Amino acid sequence: MEEIETLWKEVRELSLGDSGRVDRLECPPTPLQFLRDFVCQNKPCIISNATLHWPALSSWTHDSYLTGALSSADVSLHLTPHGQADALVPLDGSLCFSSAHVQRMPFTEALGLITNNESPSKLVAYAQQQNNCFLSEYSALAADCDPHIPWASEALGCLPDAVNMWIGNHLSTTSFHKDHYENLYAVVTGQKHFLLLPPTDVHRMYIRMYPAAQYSYSHATGEFTLELEKPDRYVPWCSVDPYPSPEDRDKQLSNFPLYFDGPKPFSCTLNPGDILYLPSMWFHHVRQSPDSRGRTIAVNYWYDMQFDIKYAYFNFLQSIHCLSIKTPTLPVTVHEDLDSDA
Repeated sequence: MEEIETLWKEVRELSLGDSGRVDRLECPPTPLQFLRDFVCQNKPCIISNATLHWPALSSWTHDSYLTGALSSADVSLHLTPHGQADALVPLDGSLCFSSAHVQRMPFTEALGLITNNESPSKLVAYAQQQNNCFLSEYSALAADCDPHIPWASEALGCLPDAVNMWIGNHLSTTSFHKDHYENLYAVVTGQKHFLLLPPTDVHRMYIRMYPAAQYSYSHATGEFTLELEKPDRYVPWCSVDPYPSPEDRDKQLSNFPLYFDGPKPFSCTLNPGDILYLPSMWFHHVRQSPDSRGRTIAVNYWYDMQFDIKYAYFNFLQSIHCLSIKTPTLPVTVHEDLDSDA
């Protein structure tokens, strides 16, 4: 355990710094600078004033523009009772990995639910469909943003695998997880608040196997049901809640000391016009603050990561058993390394 703690310290001393702040650039870097100083070092950064030329930054502040452009569009809306999709929630006395109820509906109706104009008290709606949804479900808005990030595409030697749209409110959160993508995350309106931890801190995440469950929502009753998937499926997921409730705080601190007693996570807030470079395999937790119309809107670009030596290093580190982590015994079954985001 002492050797792993030394690794956390040395990674910060050699590359990331120990201030807890993410480097901020005042203008987009050159492709060479981005590749040399951030991608190759697997180091995040924020680029200010990166998307001020996007029409989206002015036009998407008006609901009338969005509803007009998407008047004939159906979109996928994720519904939960609390805003935590792809997260750990209690079920029958233990924790499970819950997935949201996903429903297709007209965009105008979806926007009303997100901003709580028409939302029941126990329903939180979040437009967080992935798999290139910006260029499919929201294609009418595609001309309002760049199709890719030019300096990132040149540095990475490819175009994005997917471009995704995110529309949420103050209750929409994303629990700690990692993605096997180089992520360029751009906020258009509202704010996004990130907590970040490097891949070397994997043991601090207490990744454990949890049974998968699915929410179902009844519009007739306005009630959710949560049921375990059949056949049984188990998902590896981060156990840490960095913002525990007051009644749960002591239990969280006791159960996950490597997180709460270790180095502080890197934190940053993204404003309209900012892009966050979130390197592949970095653990991230996301919250948001809405604009005056009650929504936060962002677009992210997923570039395929290079499965090079750092991926082998991470897999080796993850395989090391940490004696201070007690992992509950769960049934042996086929499972997947499930990643989502934001």
